[in-house]
Amino acid sequence: MPELIEAPSVIEPAGNKPKRIEEYAGRVNSGHAAVSVAKMTSPSGWEEPGQRPEFEEITLVLKGELKVECENGDVLTVTAGQAVVARPGEWVRYSTPAPEGAEYVAVCLPAFSPDTVNRDTA
Repeated sequence: MPELIEAPSVIEPAGNKPKRIEEYAGRVNSGHAAVSVAKMTSPSGWEEPGQRPEFEEITLVLKGELKVECENGDVLTVTAGQAVVARPGEWVRYSTPAPEGAEYVAVCLPAFSPDTVNRDTA
């Protein structure tokens, strides 16, 4: 029988400003290790440290825009209705500099884990 996920778990975010992370499926909310699905609500001016995750992350922007900095210096601006895929081992840094911030969904394969995100320390 299909399992109803009645509500997400709110996860502690990284970054310089408060951001809301609602995990619907993943290690915390549903016990899934193979995949995580989370909705992010990020304010204008939010940024987090760079990271080199061991998982693939597919991010679909629902509202606003997400800035994605890449190791080679390229910067991607992902707007509502667009998605970006960061593959395992790629260095990325996410931020939401636009005045409206952003709302987006992140799908991680395998599931997001603080132990495998490999955030920059300085």
